[in-house]
Amino acid sequence: MKKVISDVIQFRGSHYDFGLMQGDLLLHSSLMQNRKILYEKLKHKFIVDLPRVNSLLKNFAPGIQEEIQGLQDALNITEEQAFLYFGGYYTAYPTSGCSIVTGSNFLIRNYDNDPFSYDGRFVLYKPTDSGFATIGPTMLVTGRMDGMNEKGLVVGYNFVNTKNRIDGFVCNMIGRILLERCATTREAIDLLNELPHKHSFNYVLLDASNDAVVVEASPRRIAIRETLACTNHFHILTDENRYRMEDSMAREKIITSAQQHNLSFYEAFQLMNGVENGVFAKKYNAWDGTIHTAGYIPTERKVMFALGGNALPIAFDFASWINDKNIAISKIKGQLDATAGFVNEAIER
Repeated sequence: MKKVISDVIQFRGSHYDFGLMQGDLLLHSSLMQNRKILYEKLKHKFIVDLPRVNSLLKNFAPGIQEEIQGLQDALNITEEQAFLYFGGYYTAYPTSGCSIVTGSNFLIRNYDNDPFSYDGRFVLYKPTDSGFATIGPTMLVTGRMDGMNEKGLVVGYNFVNTKNRIDGFVCNMIGRILLERCATTREAIDLLNELPHKHSFNYVLLDASNDAVVVEASPRRIAIRETLACTNHFHILTDENRYRMEDSMAREKIITSAQQHNLSFYEAFQLMNGVENGVFAKKYNAWDGTIHTAGYIPTERKVMFALGGNALPIAFDFASWINDKNIAISKIKGQLDATAGFVNEAIER
């Protein structure tokens, strides 16, 4: 078993100041050193069109653009490097799993991937310039794997395919933009229609009015469906699916069957986090191991979060934090049945 840790980061202030603060934390960190090593190995796969990405962020997420500027200044890197590391556009993205279950006013999500790709950062951020306060685990620092905002909108996503990709935002940046800009599921659907998508993903949305949908989003079009379970394939845009979907369909069947009994939040969390239940994945070396289970209750603005399987989750009262009461948690600890740790913990794999 590998012990892992996520740092809990809390910040209230402008996006630029948030970028500066994060840059100071990253300056001599293992996360940043590993990120540089990874991008150096894969640099032939990356293209950064600075005018294009600046124009898109200015239109869709000007606050995040300011945050990237703060990171650039704190880390003393070039604009091209800043957008390569943190811009969430034209970025190569490895395949992964992930499963989501929704119920009566909750969304619970298993995030599956290789631990070495995981930032190990759980962030609570309340901007003072523009955008909603948000809570959730980060990806590539500025992006969000899943999360909730102060209005109660919850966003999670599941990988479907990278074939026939085009220029566009990757999933984690799309998740961050949705959380900062949208108060409701319907607003998020409208924005997903406008954003350029690089890859095909399911985006699962739930808001404080219990409006829950899955948005099947490909680089070419989107479709909307209602369901209690979502894994790694499309039901409507089936021509965008991968050839092999057996594992995705099996996990979806387990969740759907269990939800016929109207699971409570805690029963659903145990279904997703229990290693023995068939949804939790352990193929960490194949980019398909469950790293965290996150549960969101939008009406109460509460989050339950666990690293690894069969874990005791940590509870976050986001409503209190929004009202300026800091959370007395600095780290989230867990264990994975894997050989690699998080990118924030080890210099070399």
